[in-house]
Amino acid sequence: MWLKAFHLIFMVTWFAGLFYLPRLFVYHALAEDEISRQRFKIMERKLYFGIMTPGMILTFVFGAWMLADYAWALYRDQGWLHAKLTLLGGLIVYHLACGKWLLGFAHDRNRHSHVFYRWVNEIPALFLVAIIVLATVKPF
Repeated sequence: MWLKAFHLIFMVTWFAGLFYLPRLFVYHALAEDEISRQRFKIMERKLYFGIMTPGMILTFVFGAWMLADYAWALYRDQGWLHAKLTLLGGLIVYHLACGKWLLGFAHDRNRHSHVFYRWVNEIPALFLVAIIVLATVKPF
């Protein structure tokens, strides 16, 4: 149960960043003064590299540890686990896209409007709902 607890703690940490970083992008895209833009760059960098990425890595470390210890043998023929792992692959792509957008802002080359970031801010919620349903209900 300790592995599951740490897996969930770091998953929550990762998702907190996945929810907040695009919101920072919204405000950064709207910022008109240099002081605000520099402040957003610092906040985004610290969130991505100091919270989100370690949260993602540790989520996967503890998840893989659980698979190696007991779950894979029990659930290797369960479709819900394969679906969850597929969704996690999509979430990694989203995480890396956030990193790409972060670099665009860091180098003053943002190509998207605040409206774009408002829309992409909803993506992690869809992943979260699907992953939680799969992991708890195990529909197939």
